[in-house]
Amino acid sequence: MPEKLDKLGRWLEQAALVLLLATLIVLAGGQIFMRNVLDSGMVWVDEFLRIVVLWLTLVGAVAASREKKHISIDILNRFLSDRVKLFTGLLVNLFSAGVCALLAWFSYSFVSDSLEYGDTVLQDWPAWIFQIILPVGFTLIAYRYFLSALGSLRDMARGLGSR
Repeated sequence: MPEKLDKLGRWLEQAALVLLLATLIVLAGGQIFMRNVLDSGMVWVDEFLRIVVLWLTLVGAVAASREKKHISIDILNRFLSDRVKLFTGLLVNLFSAGVCALLAWFSYSFVSDSLEYGDTVLQDWPAWIFQIILPVGFTLIAYRYFLSALGSLRDMARGLGSR
């Protein structure tokens, strides 16, 4: 069952990335064409594109955390033993999970305030609908880093870093 859920999650992430990127390309290209050729444009497109970029960024970050392809600086890893690498990996994953959990908490507060104050985007749409990606995305990233930390602990317990 967990494999099926993982496969579904991967498919949903990939589908969301493709849909968001295609939307970004089509709308931005259409807007450029309309402005340069037709001397017109759609008023709502620029604001919507900013929202799409936000969603694309966070969905991409969630996918990157799944694949462990997030940005990292690992100059020291070349010089560390396998055991120390596992320990530093554990610390980095725990720190990253904590930072992302804090970001999820504060973004939840931000979205809650937006809902409470009735913020709107794109004329009349409630802003919280588009901002919800912030706490959801950061929560998923924190979860993934936490799972990576547990994997590091498991590997340390099995003695994989003692070679």
